[in-house]
Amino acid sequence: MHAVAVRTGAVFGLAVALASAVVGLGVGGVGSAQAATIDTIAKQAILLDLTSNTVLFEKNADERMAPSSMSKIMTAYLVFEAIKGGRLTMESTLPVTERAWRMQGSKMFVELHNNIKVDDLLKGVIVQSGNDACIVLAEGLTGSESAFAEQATKRAKELGLKGTNLTNATGWPDPNHYMTARDLAILAEHLIKDFPEYYRYYSIREFKYHGITQGNRNPLLYRGMNVDGMKTGHTDAGGYGLTASGERDGRRLLLVVNGLPSMQARADESARLIEWGFREFATYALFKSGETIEQVPVWLGDQDTVPVSVPRDLNVTMARADRAGMKVALVSNAPVAAPIKKGDVVGKVVISAPGFPGKEVPVVAAQDVEKLGFVGRAFAAAKYLVFGSKS
Repeated sequence: MHAVAVRTGAVFGLAVALASAVVGLGVGGVGSAQAATIDTIAKQAILLDLTSNTVLFEKNADERMAPSSMSKIMTAYLVFEAIKGGRLTMESTLPVTERAWRMQGSKMFVELHNNIKVDDLLKGVIVQSGNDACIVLAEGLTGSESAFAEQATKRAKELGLKGTNLTNATGWPDPNHYMTARDLAILAEHLIKDFPEYYRYYSIREFKYHGITQGNRNPLLYRGMNVDGMKTGHTDAGGYGLTASGERDGRRLLLVVNGLPSMQARADESARLIEWGFREFATYALFKSGETIEQVPVWLGDQDTVPVSVPRDLNVTMARADRAGMKVALVSNAPVAAPIKKGDVVGKVVISAPGFPGKEVPVVAAQDVEKLGFVGRAFAAAKYLVFGSKS
């Protein structure tokens, strides 16, 4: 193996004690940064840095739990998919059945037999947490809430939610309606990234319908923390929960907590965990997609070296206090034999630090390298016999 320290700008000489084992948990996989520690009274919790797909903290994140109204994120996700797919528009209207009208719990206060715009129904779901609005949307999309729940569970599995089973569109208590904190985080991340044009609904602070104004139940929207979503939940079985996301200085964090004892505890604990994530960690950009990292030697090619790069932006999240110990190196089986096609994996970037298992990211050829013709190969072979070198 051929290893060189990477000499690209500010990357060379950086260091951090970063615990970053890659685990396939989110969109594109999620690493873990565990140099700093914190605890929480929440029964289940997970805090992610979405900029680098890094877990900053987790507690019982794979434990089944009652997600309560936080599962309405899936209801909104399926509606956004239907709009993006052309099955609905924001101006489409859906009828209110008696079942939807009679639905209890948090309500938008839909009118029996009225036809309501999808735009209003989404605000009813997201801002007012309206169970009645959820049922109108579910019945409008699939004919019945049970059919909608089957579709939601199927879509959850397709999105990589391994511990999710949904039996309704509202989060209404049911022992067979469950998710995990990790699944909720994955789902929320998908919604933010798949539908950036609709994510703005989650930052709406109040919505008036049927003459009734209701405020958004997300307490962090009102605390000046740069939080712009997403959804609260509460049932006797699940306790008080919150899925929240916010962006600060180019970093987006995503938090899921559940099993808290009160609304006040939900607000305070969520704020404390998100502030900790922003304060104690930073995300550092190492390489841009397509940026040349190094020139790797080539064997029997029509050029002596090939530039290499990472296929997507490489960002690393680490505890601010631990940055000084990180090392970044390029490792490859150099010289790489020609022919080489652009995009071929020719090595890896290895990020290491004391007490940290390391993170490895593949590097690819940034251009084609053709194989030498017969004469060129003969000359290279002769040179190797005389000088004992392939480069």
